[in-house]
Amino acid sequence: MIRLSIIPSLAVLSCFLLAPLNAENQKPNIVLILSDDQAWTDYSFMGHPAIKTPHLDQLSQQSVTFRRGYVPTALCRPALASLATGLYSHQNRITGNDPGRTAKNKQHAEKTGKHPKELLIANIDQIPTLPRLLAPMGYLSFQCGKWWEGSYQRGGFSHGMTRGYPNSGGRHGDDGLTIGREGMKPVYDFIDTATAAQKPFFIWYAPFLPHTPHNPPERLLKKYTTADRPASIAKYYAMCEWFDETCGALLGRLDQKGLSENTLVIYVTDNGWIQDPQGAGFALRSKLTAYEGGTRTPIMFRWLGKIKPADRPELCSSLDIVPTILAAVGADIPKRLPGLNLLPKLQGGDPIQRNTLFGESFDHDIADVYDPEASLLNRWVIRGDYKLLLTYDGFSGSKYGRRTLPKDAQPQLFNLMTDPHEITNLATQKPELVKELGGLIHGWYPLNNRKVNTLPRRK
Repeated sequence: MIRLSIIPSLAVLSCFLLAPLNAENQKPNIVLILSDDQAWTDYSFMGHPAIKTPHLDQLSQQSVTFRRGYVPTALCRPALASLATGLYSHQNRITGNDPGRTAKNKQHAEKTGKHPKELLIANIDQIPTLPRLLAPMGYLSFQCGKWWEGSYQRGGFSHGMTRGYPNSGGRHGDDGLTIGREGMKPVYDFIDTATAAQKPFFIWYAPFLPHTPHNPPERLLKKYTTADRPASIAKYYAMCEWFDETCGALLGRLDQKGLSENTLVIYVTDNGWIQDPQGAGFALRSKLTAYEGGTRTPIMFRWLGKIKPADRPELCSSLDIVPTILAAVGADIPKRLPGLNLLPKLQGGDPIQRNTLFGESFDHDIADVYDPEASLLNRWVIRGDYKLLLTYDGFSGSKYGRRTLPKDAQPQLFNLMTDPHEITNLATQKPELVKELGGLIHGWYPLNNRKVNTLPRRK
């Protein structure tokens, strides 16, 4: 009798567990799409005359699209770390791509017995990353593409591709960097795993695209090759479309699996890129800098049936992404996060009551893994139409830092509405505005040692 009573109970329980969740109670899946080294202008929906991005164009039409989106730091590793943690670089202490070979870092290594690379990665162990915050809500999470902070497990992902430092090739992604360039099977397999387990999922899709090496498929390169276009430009344009194709493949997979309606898709790029027509590298006022060419990006939020598509004129920061995701899944939002929960504004269509954004830039190499300020080169603020950029004397000695510094250290003030490419410095014409915006910067991120309006000493 006991055995018979247990069996039907288990059968009923099994049916309950295997049944689809009620749509009203089901937590949304989250897909974060991260472009790698792409200028804010370089999409057809942003008005580029040559580059074709049909899949991202469609995503924009289905999304709340912020054309004035920004990342706070215009370099791969710190930009991605800010997306994973929701914190400014000076808060999470991940300010550059690599520890510099400096006396300070050598001292830290000797004192701890650990390589400066390990000391830098250890910062991620002390921060509640987005995957860690989603895990208690029942989420499985998958890392693919760029990831600098050790293995995917170290960032809190349940699944992933990157083995990370100190493994071979573990600097910024190793096996994860094959996603998109060599197919999409790993991310497809993860979607199947999560749906079979009836678990909501989070996907970190950060393909090494359109990042160098610019080696697009011949069919795309042929499309962009013209007699009057430098080869380096044609290759970069083709890479942008190749990246778009992979986004279309991922979004198409969600459609095929019937997952699109219950998936919040978010798009942003890690930092800008202006292709050097003379070679494979980037031009000035681009990646690594505080100019629009480094920091600006479209930011999109798509949640079919939950967010009404719209073109939004307000300022948006990539730091808003973490709190908005947490709100969408019903998780608590850590009080330390500086970004805004945009979900009520996205769903209600109400204006965002903010007209100010802050950002910072640091040298490519980190002068002191324990002191973010040591590598600080710029702080900036946008308020309304105006942007103020201040220069500081932090410098690790990297070749990139030398290349991206302005010609002089004077304050730079631009009207982004009339001068979006920051050609005319208005600082001497509007000294009171410089003083006012400078006060906002100093109040946002107070400094202890760095000197303002001073070019760093060349080491």
